[in-house]
Amino acid sequence: MSCIAIITARGGSKRIPRKNIRPFCGKPILAYSIEAALQSGLFDEVMVSTDDEEIAAIARQYGAAVPFLRSEATSNDFATTADVLTEVLDRYEALGRRFDTLACLYPTAPFVTAEKLRNALTTLETSGGESVMPVVSFSFPPQRGLVLREGSLCYQYPQYANTRSQDLEPVYHDCGQFYFCRTKSFRQCHSLVTPHTVPLVLPEQEVQDIDNLSDWALAEMKYRLMTGREGATQ
Repeated sequence: MSCIAIITARGGSKRIPRKNIRPFCGKPILAYSIEAALQSGLFDEVMVSTDDEEIAAIARQYGAAVPFLRSEATSNDFATTADVLTEVLDRYEALGRRFDTLACLYPTAPFVTAEKLRNALTTLETSGGESVMPVVSFSFPPQRGLVLREGSLCYQYPQYANTRSQDLEPVYHDCGQFYFCRTKSFRQCHSLVTPHTVPLVLPEQEVQDIDNLSDWALAEMKYRLMTGREGATQ
């Protein structure tokens, strides 16, 4: 079974400038996704999709392929991840290369490890699913959430107001780190979320959305806890 890892790393970043290559605990954050993919030994190709020459150079420095840059159509603020992946698959097919399975890795995912990638692919193969999504459970049950209406707080779901937390169904959200998908299913759905997406549940301490500098600092602290490393470089 042939497999490609596609790391999506556009140059434009509004909230954290040059986010995809900003130093994270001593090296560009993009490097973590590249190294995890290479170390996993799963992939026939580990490539970075970017529109930015500096990102491309750093990607190559850490061992990823960058055989082409993105088109204008997939470099703007409105292009979806699915659009980017489709373009990559099309370009490789034009070169005579087809892949049975694809993994999409985000460039700001330092918690991705070779072991997690191997576990995800094993899950895909043994579950009979079409795709795998790493997820994490909400730390507080969303069924007990509050909303503000006409200046006053009230339960969004009042039927659960007196239900014990342990009696509520667990609810999960996307970790925003990586995905595995059978290429045929992705082509049919134009999405990494398919009718049969199965989970890879991760611990909360190894998940962090990074949208601002506070998130970044928190992610570095979590990363040091996960790896036992001391210190961080900005």
